[in-house]
Amino acid sequence: MSAVMKQADQHPAMSEDALVEVLSGSLYPGAQRNSVVMVLAYCKAAQLDPMLKPVHIVPIWSKAAGKMVDTVMPGVGLYRIQAARTGQYAGISEPEYGPAVTMNLGGVEVTFPEWCRITVRRQMTGGHVAEFTASERWLENYATAKKDTMAPNAMWLKRAYAQLAKCAEAQALRKAFPEVGSAPTADEMEGKVFEDGPREVNTQRQPEPHPEPTALDDYPDEKLQENLPKWRAAVEAGRSSPDHLIATVSSKYTLSEQQIEQIKNLAPIEGVSE
Repeated sequence: MSAVMKQADQHPAMSEDALVEVLSGSLYPGAQRNSVVMVLAYCKAAQLDPMLKPVHIVPIWSKAAGKMVDTVMPGVGLYRIQAARTGQYAGISEPEYGPAVTMNLGGVEVTFPEWCRITVRRQMTGGHVAEFTASERWLENYATAKKDTMAPNAMWLKRAYAQLAKCAEAQALRKAFPEVGSAPTADEMEGKVFEDGPREVNTQRQPEPHPEPTALDDYPDEKLQENLPKWRAAVEAGRSSPDHLIATVSSKYTLSEQQIEQIKNLAPIEGVSE
């Protein structure tokens, strides 16, 4: 898909503007144009047919923005497509539900399954079929009608079992096929709140700070006088040199100009032998 998208070989190409109009009037009625354009960009990056509606536009309350923001999120149908594309999808179990619970949430009496469990099967190398089970709880997944109420929205109120099953299936598909991605689906994120706003990311490599050099203790004169005879013998025997001695001592202590001069004087004078 580019600026021009082909519907089929026998049909003329459709411009992106025209496709946005089609999607806005059919699959995403009422959505803002920019949101539909985001859908097309998502589908282009993932090589998906936007007419299959693999992703959804989910209005989510953003605390940072202080308003509802349209967010493009995958649907469970997208995970099914991606799992099937691997050629290793070996089926899925029927949803298993926990006991029915009746509660009053935000003034609304709701009956829902406590939990739902679904198993996805994947054929592994060698023919072995592995099972990946996911369990999801209704209270941890349901979407609220508004940001300031505990009452479920119309979909979760009317389809308490089916909505939870889609969340459990999405989790099981992610476990069985991690390559499909880790993004939550629209059903899992509907009615949720974005706690944090976007963070500014600086992609330029920052120079690493250099630690301030630690001040070294002064080298004691009495210790210098004690070591000078030993160092002189080592220099005369060719086992060391004044420069080496200065570097070694300077790694642990601070030498004064006079001390450095005394160590340099350990070098034998050319032409003079004892």
